[in-house]
Amino acid sequence: MCASVKYGSRGPALIPRMKTKHRIYYITLFSVVLLGLIATGMFQFWPHSIESSAEWSLDRRSVHDAPLVRIPMSSPIPERGDLSCRMHTCFDVYRCGYNPKNKIKVYIYPLQRFVDEVGVPISSTGLSREYNDLLSAISDSDFYTDDVSRACLFIPSIDVLNQNSLRIRETAQALAMLPRWDKGMNHLLFNMLPGGPPDYNTALDVPRDRALLAGGGFSTWTYRQGYDVSIPVYSPLSAEVDLPERQPGPRRYFILSSQTAIHREYRVELERLKEENGEALLLLDKCSNLSQGLASVRKRCYKGQVYDYPQILQESSFCVVLRGARLGQATLSDVLQAGCVPVIMADSYILPFSEVLDWKRASVVIPEEKLPEMYTILKSIPHRQVEEMQRQARWFWEAYFSSMKAIGMTTLQIINDRIYPYAARTYEEWNNPPVVKWTSVNSPLFLPLIPPRSPGFTAVVLTYDRIESLFRVITEISKVPSLAKLLVVWNNQNKGPPEESLWPKVAVPLKVLRTKENKLSNRFFPFDEIETEAVLAIDDDIIMLTSDELQFGYEVWREFPDRLVGYPGRLHLWDHEMGKWKYESEWTNEVSMVLTGAAFYHKYFNYLYTYKMPGDIKNWVDAHMNCEDIAMNFLVANITGKAPIKVTPRKKFKCPECTAIDGLSLDQTHMVERSECINKFASVFGTMPLKVVEHRADPVLYKDDFPEKLKSFPNIGSL
Repeated sequence: MCASVKYGSRGPALIPRMKTKHRIYYITLFSVVLLGLIATGMFQFWPHSIESSAEWSLDRRSVHDAPLVRIPMSSPIPERGDLSCRMHTCFDVYRCGYNPKNKIKVYIYPLQRFVDEVGVPISSTGLSREYNDLLSAISDSDFYTDDVSRACLFIPSIDVLNQNSLRIRETAQALAMLPRWDKGMNHLLFNMLPGGPPDYNTALDVPRDRALLAGGGFSTWTYRQGYDVSIPVYSPLSAEVDLPERQPGPRRYFILSSQTAIHREYRVELERLKEENGEALLLLDKCSNLSQGLASVRKRCYKGQVYDYPQILQESSFCVVLRGARLGQATLSDVLQAGCVPVIMADSYILPFSEVLDWKRASVVIPEEKLPEMYTILKSIPHRQVEEMQRQARWFWEAYFSSMKAIGMTTLQIINDRIYPYAARTYEEWNNPPVVKWTSVNSPLFLPLIPPRSPGFTAVVLTYDRIESLFRVITEISKVPSLAKLLVVWNNQNKGPPEESLWPKVAVPLKVLRTKENKLSNRFFPFDEIETEAVLAIDDDIIMLTSDELQFGYEVWREFPDRLVGYPGRLHLWDHEMGKWKYESEWTNEVSMVLTGAAFYHKYFNYLYTYKMPGDIKNWVDAHMNCEDIAMNFLVANITGKAPIKVTPRKKFKCPECTAIDGLSLDQTHMVERSECINKFASVFGTMPLKVVEHRADPVLYKDDFPEKLKSFPNIGSL
């Protein structure tokens, strides 16, 4: 009792007594803070009005604060749209001009509220959240400019993503009132839901003159190849539902159909396939026992059993994507996010971003009439290919479908690549998931038209135990003016390299790199010591090449940095009697390969050879100690689609001092294996990428009767 009395008497003494006016002040302050927290919570969880929350402009001006623009009934209406438009006829590239970054500049019109003469808005929804996100992403990107005079492309703040919410005539009149409209020249419109009942046209019905259209439901009849951009229909579930990436491989179901509004004939055919294949196929539909709303959108049912959507998509290897009322379906985005391979059956549909994306790597496209054969067609696809397609499908979603920002940036990049084709992304950059990051190397396809002369090249000499010829090769190479560095790849683990004092004295850095295993592929390893873009691969017995020949070869490579440029030329032929490819080493004027015993190439191909060589080619080469040069020719030809370049007339490349004991290539079985290599590599690549040409690069005047001192490369070897 005493303790409690003591505590009770002491407690109030710890708090200073407040004056009445101060007490009122703090009570008022506390009330304001409390009300603020309550209000914040209400706005956080209350359903938002997309229009009222739309703030994309640099000054964060709300759509409600945008100036009101009345459209007179007599305002002009643009033409329907010119189906013959192409970039060279309906787009003014001179607006874009030259800039060092090779990037177009995009101007977004200020936000305005367009209404007709009696004050009715041209859109029932105003500015949608999706279009708000799109404009925000563009305004925050490197494409954006607020200087209209610098703009190459113009984007209206008029939301035409969903045609269902538009008044067609008034929207067209609003477009024509834009200050820089000029019959739609260099204007870009984004539309995901084109057409309306009952016809549902596959392109936006709003008359738009010559404007480019990024559309989400193009057919081959409405798509202007190389002008319009086919975009996906964005799925809001992408942002609302987090689907963690699932590893590729077999899944619970083989085929899954999740769409709820498909044609009756398709539904009947899918049910028949379900009867034939049982549990391998899951056929979902709308849940009839759930009330309408967000919950029903995220559910699918089969015979009373309820499944979570889109989570259930991750349980299937293949997911059906059929046409609905419109060709473009948001289901495609959900399927890709789940890493399920989409089976697309929508005849004449232009797939999203198909101008740059290789959909064969991520989907299966089947004609609608072959729906009854779908199961058989999909069963014929190898398991390994299915896993690759699952992985590619997920990456397509992450890179190009996952947000309005991704869709907008991809669209602008495609248009940018058309305007600056020499700086455009390659097929590989668009379609290959970034697995290995190479910070110090660039693909030769991105190089300047002529690489700089100053860095020179790095000579990589592969050797095992031929010291005398190795030193002669080093001595000759060191005379080449453009040599920057010498690397000797020492492939002998049983014997060390000579002492440093015994090596030839050269004016450039020389380094010996000892390998852990005797593999021919070691010559193509991307050593950190290779700092130049150009690499000269050369064997330790190529003692006949002169410094003039090597310098000339480097000069040719500078003009063709995406090619193999070499000296010994070889050819592949088709043997009709044997029904297979044959390796030909006889002297001919036709060339399809240059041997990397003496060849220039870009160091980028070292990375591809080491980390990206298809199948088991690299292991096969190392196991057989043969054909690494043929493998490199296949790789480069497959990547570039171009033939190698042979330089100088020399055809003899035999080391006079070498014996059969020293050289691999002097063994008869070696030549037989070369033909086997070509057939194996063609099988792994799935094609024959090698190109046969009758071409050779020689120095100007090298055979003319001209004073030697006037020739740039006088010492070019003979045959």
